[in-house]
Amino acid sequence: MVTLSPRAVFVTRETDYELLVARHATREQARFFLESRGQDIGLLEARHELFRETLRFARSVVPDDWRQAAVKRSDFDRFLFAPEDVIVAVGQDGLVANVAKYLDGQPVLGINPAPDLYDGVLVRVKLEALGAALPAAAADAAPIERRTMVEAQLDNGAGLLALNEIFVGHRTHQSARYRIEAGQMGEDHSSSGLIVASGTGATGWARSIMEATHERFDLGVEEQAVAFFVREPFPSVSTGTKVKAGKIQAGSLAVTSRMNEGGVIFADGIEQDFLAFDFGRRVQVRAASRTLNLVVG
Repeated sequence: MVTLSPRAVFVTRETDYELLVARHATREQARFFLESRGQDIGLLEARHELFRETLRFARSVVPDDWRQAAVKRSDFDRFLFAPEDVIVAVGQDGLVANVAKYLDGQPVLGINPAPDLYDGVLVRVKLEALGAALPAAAADAAPIERRTMVEAQLDNGAGLLALNEIFVGHRTHQSARYRIEAGQMGEDHSSSGLIVASGTGATGWARSIMEATHERFDLGVEEQAVAFFVREPFPSVSTGTKVKAGKIQAGSLAVTSRMNEGGVIFADGIEQDFLAFDFGRRVQVRAASRTLNLVVG
């Protein structure tokens, strides 16, 4: 049987410079737009060139007998990731979260092209170490964090995966109406929706909610547990506010829609990639069995 050599798959997103030029059709029109508002396109161009140089160097250290591929974030849903792939995310932390749900155990190495701009929580492999880290990752010899993901499963079989959090609510600023059940507790809600976060997500959107509500939960990034937070629950004669936050270590959080229109479920802030959550639909949200295998050194 023929054994395929590993494939380094470089995942990226458009730079701010590329997006700006695409919006204005030409570089000169983009420059005029910024300069007429007292801004300089030079900074964006410099960051764009630094990104391109980082990507060029990263691709140059791939072992000669490996295959290579490149895919933009906008094409993730059309790209076939293979079991022998080693994923190299060149960009900000959010890029790792974006690609995570399309993977099934492949190692991910994150490269931070702008340490002065991006925190680098998930993109932690030093560029100069990439040449050694690639074969180590392919041989299961690299240090890895198996980061817990969040899974939402609808009663019709449709599902979503997220690295950070799942949102359940209304697609606009209208109140979301639903019934929530956590363990033995349950009640009807009218709120701004709810999120279910992993340990990774606990440093993002969930963290801001915890700071605002003082409802805090310890969640390890590899812990098989999630936490849920209801956003601005409203008390009324038919809705309660007792079940507003909690940690789910076993089982799942169950939510049943009471919305005739506008109900949605989406993952990691990507509102365009949503599941419709119509009246009567029921979703179970839990820690997923699949993990993000993040190379950390």
